[in-house]
Amino acid sequence: MTYKIPTQVTEVKMVYYNKVKAADRPQVKSSFDAYEILAANWDEGTINLYEEFFILLLDRASRVMGRYPVSQGGVAGTVVDAKIIFAAALKCRASSLILAHNHPSGQLRASQADIALTNKLVKAGELLDILVLDHLILSPEGGYLSFADEGMI
Repeated sequence: MTYKIPTQVTEVKMVYYNKVKAADRPQVKSSFDAYEILAANWDEGTINLYEEFFILLLDRASRVMGRYPVSQGGVAGTVVDAKIIFAAALKCRASSLILAHNHPSGQLRASQADIALTNKLVKAGELLDILVLDHLILSPEGGYLSFADEGMI
């Protein structure tokens, strides 16, 4: 009995549509710059309702290539998959990224889970030559915590 190997496979394409010229993209020079960009684009109706996790994707000049919604969770947490983060970063040829999530409680303290996740993503980024520059925690009441500013990254 002979076995015939299937030869039909799904085509995989990598596409990135850049709708904003590089010179017109916001440049991130500090954690405050990143915070302003994130806060301006966060849904006011959800920032105090449930946790969401986003990434800012940056080019070599630290200009924002895009913002990607990684996950949406419950009141006290959200699941973040490193594969999703780095697939997005690789797809748009990002050189670095900034992690961000909100705490609906308004608490600007990093949990042990936040710290462990950040360390995991920094290590994964090192393997791919994609720098994880910062991780911001945003409060619905305004303000943020920067892992980089606090020496946690």
